[in-house]
Amino acid sequence: MVDDRSDRVLIRAACDGDRDAAGALFTRHWQPAWRVAYGITGRRALADDVAADAFERAFAALARFDDRRPFAPWLHRIVVNRALDLLRAERRLAGGELELEAVEAPDGGEQGDAELLAAVQELPLQRRAVVLLRYGVGMTPADIATVLDVPVGTVHSRLARALDQLRDEEHVDRP
Repeated sequence: MVDDRSDRVLIRAACDGDRDAAGALFTRHWQPAWRVAYGITGRRALADDVAADAFERAFAALARFDDRRPFAPWLHRIVVNRALDLLRAERRLAGGELELEAVEAPDGGEQGDAELLAAVQELPLQRRAVVLLRYGVGMTPADIATVLDVPVGTVHSRLARALDQLRDEEHVDRP
């Protein structure tokens, strides 16, 4: 059964020890958080780890969360930061080179989806994050700016450069 209580109500209940409320928050936000993690990391297992770690961190800090603000952008900020931190650490350990596994479209997607995801994986991490948050999760540039803690202009710039790069590499049809 789907819990139709607002995130604010669920957060307050979860802070009071209601496990069902915490479970409802998890169920509601898992898939978008996982998609962001997968989009940034390009690996299912790492996306599982990143998303799970992000939820663990979010729930540990839930009592300090300002429930007047939306939960999803806050959670996605944790997901993005964890994914970027892990990829940067891998890159350092690998001596600057980072090999990504072959990308498959999640949930049995089409071949074109896999090709697009592979192209997005080739973007620099910061551009990849804004593309995934904008087009994968559907966040507004203002929400992305909040998640990444950058000005909205920076979000627009990263999006424009990412899309130009994808077009230049012929991964996205020209308008």
